[in-house]
Amino acid sequence: MASDTVKAIGYRAAGGPGVLEWIERAVPEPRPHDLIVRVKAVSVNPTDVQIRASAAPAAGEARVLGFDAAGIVERVGDAVTRFAPGDEVYYAGAIDRAGSNAELQAVDERIVGRKPTTLSWTQAAALPLTTLTAWELLFDRMRVPFGAKTAGGTLLVVNGAGGVGSILTQLARRLTGLTIVALPRGWRRSSGAGAWALTMSSITTNRSTRRWRASAFAKRITLRD
Repeated sequence: MASDTVKAIGYRAAGGPGVLEWIERAVPEPRPHDLIVRVKAVSVNPTDVQIRASAAPAAGEARVLGFDAAGIVERVGDAVTRFAPGDEVYYAGAIDRAGSNAELQAVDERIVGRKPTTLSWTQAAALPLTTLTAWELLFDRMRVPFGAKTAGGTLLVVNGAGGVGSILTQLARRLTGLTIVALPRGWRRSSGAGAWALTMSSITTNRSTRRWRASAFAKRITLRD
């Protein structure tokens, strides 16, 4: 007989990693467009840490975190058209719903993709949020022409080996005509002969308004023949 509860990892008070605990929750019921996914792998993002450290659940309640996940569809809602039980999927969930750190998760089919067959569960679970961030930054905010391989220009990627940077570099190389220059994290500037000034932009967020703004600042890097 199937259990009416599932195991999850949640927290009841904001704080460090020590506030996380094993909890039991009711098996989620699907909304019309929901998939009920048997979670096979998850990844942890900085936003998980930030929420756990600062956002306390309602009194007496436990919150389950987790955005990125990969798993197998077990049940579907009445209005689902894109997926069926048995499909392998991956996704970044919604901030206003229970997260992926659980055996079963309810997620809207409209933010779900089919897991690539060439990727393992853990590889697939590592992709969604960083890939979405890189895609939206490159094509939605910077408005780089998608698929325009003949368009010129140069893209400077700071921290090119990071999660977002590494994905953005690959998207730009495959889908644009930009020349890509990637810098490592914590790169050092040098001065003197051969150094020149380069203006870059960093995207920051204003938490009070949630509006994005670009702040320009000057850096110096050394070019060598």
